[in-house]
Amino acid sequence: MFHKLPLKIATAVLAATSIALPAGAQDIKFPVSLENLAAKAKETVDVTLDGPMLKWASKFMDKDKEDDAEAKRIIQNLKGIYVRSYEFEKEGEYSLSVVEEIRSQLQGPVWQHMVGVRSKKEGDNADVYVKMENGQVNGLVVIAADPHELTIVNLVGLIDPDQISGLSGEFGIPKMTGKPHAQKGK
Repeated sequence: MFHKLPLKIATAVLAATSIALPAGAQDIKFPVSLENLAAKAKETVDVTLDGPMLKWASKFMDKDKEDDAEAKRIIQNLKGIYVRSYEFEKEGEYSLSVVEEIRSQLQGPVWQHMVGVRSKKEGDNADVYVKMENGQVNGLVVIAADPHELTIVNLVGLIDPDQISGLSGEFGIPKMTGKPHAQKGK
């Protein structure tokens, strides 16, 4: 689970930018149709960490381990981490209309579609959206969908995209391999 190419590509492209994500509040809603997928899925991840729960969870990270220390630095400025992921035995166990319910909330003028990856052959799709307010990015949503898996990651709060890979494998965020190349000064 969580080894699919679209999420890796979307995260690598996001991390290659130099946008800072200032603090904000979660303002997308996970629709009931998304939450109902758990009953159909063979494996699920459901993470809702906001406010005090996020700070409390960071206390279980080992500051002496490099990966944990980096993730702890990143989350100290986050307001929330929200992850929903569902893996299915076979194709067709979820409808793309569920994905469209999320995408419909990520419309302009404040939300901007930053990355889109589509594979007709494999059926993989990935999108990265950023929320722009007063010239600053104030939210991030990653949607990765393929015929057997659907993952939505919503990060809220101050974060440097060059550090996003530091959350890889933490708090239900899929583990990503490889190190993206960061571009400075853009």
